[in-house]
Amino acid sequence: MVQTDLIPRAILDIGEVNDLDILLERILTHVRRFFNADAGSIYLVENNVLNIRYTQNETLRNRLGPDRKLVYTTFSLPIDDRSIAGYVAANGRSLNIPDVHQLDDSLPYHFNGEPDRISAYKTSSMLTVAITNQQAKVIGVMQIINARAGTGEIIPFTTADESQMNLFAVSAALAVERAQLTRNVIMRLVSMAEMRDPNETGPHINRVAAYAVEIYEQYSWNRSRPREEIEKQKDLLRIAAMLHDVGKIGISDLILKKPARLTADEYEIMKMHAILGARIFHQPQSEFETMAAEVALTHHEKWDGSGYPGDIVRQPGFFSMKAANRGLKGEQIPLSGRIVALADVYDALTSPRCYKEIWKEDRVLTEIKNNSGTHFDPEVTKAFFTRLDVIKSLAERFPDTANGPPLLIDP
Repeated sequence: MVQTDLIPRAILDIGEVNDLDILLERILTHVRRFFNADAGSIYLVENNVLNIRYTQNETLRNRLGPDRKLVYTTFSLPIDDRSIAGYVAANGRSLNIPDVHQLDDSLPYHFNGEPDRISAYKTSSMLTVAITNQQAKVIGVMQIINARAGTGEIIPFTTADESQMNLFAVSAALAVERAQLTRNVIMRLVSMAEMRDPNETGPHINRVAAYAVEIYEQYSWNRSRPREEIEKQKDLLRIAAMLHDVGKIGISDLILKKPARLTADEYEIMKMHAILGARIFHQPQSEFETMAAEVALTHHEKWDGSGYPGDIVRQPGFFSMKAANRGLKGEQIPLSGRIVALADVYDALTSPRCYKEIWKEDRVLTEIKNNSGTHFDPEVTKAFFTRLDVIKSLAERFPDTANGPPLLIDP
């Protein structure tokens, strides 16, 4: 039985989240808690198909052990009557199924049991509702699986559960559209940088930001930081990390698009993009702008002090590097910069560039291990390797192909 007082608190909570991916995680966590569901998924309508965007499964996660996460799942469904989620999206109607293995053969939709067979999991009860916006347009689907009684027994979802779930979906729709708008504004800023720098693509910045959040969460778990602090900082970091190289807008095309190594003088000019990015967020008016400036300025600093730009001259509306300046060292570098530094290098090494081929995975991981304590914070490196399986699954969500997720969300 759902505790109805939890719903208003959850609605307030999701209303404070700005990043789309963090929001979907928060929504699904709340929904599963309300209805004591073992598992669930959220799909969004993108390019006229249903893309699975977030999944949770408590049984499978518990098999991994404490403080571990499931890898991300990436697949799409057509919006038609053949699948359960597709049917709900196509018709805007909820489906409350007591047992997916007892579906009548005359129904147009069916349950795909292949994922269960692969993971040795058994789906039984399932409640699926449409996420519909104020214009009565279906923008996604929420699905929860295996309601649990107080004894742990799997039971069907009730009619009351269905009504409450639909109520929550209304608030979820508003939050999702707001987060989609925020994501689109960020992606338009990134697209400006992409016009200048062929390496600064939508998939690249999404990967770096997603990796950074995973590294931060594991780092924070390792240090037993409060859950509320972790959730707040994840939201800020996800968006700030997407703008880590926005300062490249101010660098010459002759340098950005040079298909070879830069000369020493050219490299000095390129280093200015960190300061130019921080200038964009000069005199920040929010915690997000503060972190965005922090990430832009410090994501090329190195743990041993050999990075850049180091301590800078700050004047009203203007930053510049000090003459003969050394980089910041150790914990002088903000945590956000230390994390994005590793996420950015990992993605650069595992992605094609005009001046290099993709490195093999063993070489990439050896490089990161060898640079722990010099380039990278050792604790950040440890968190990275703990989450490596999750990080690799995230790479599949944002591929450098025309078939990857769209740069902008469908309006």
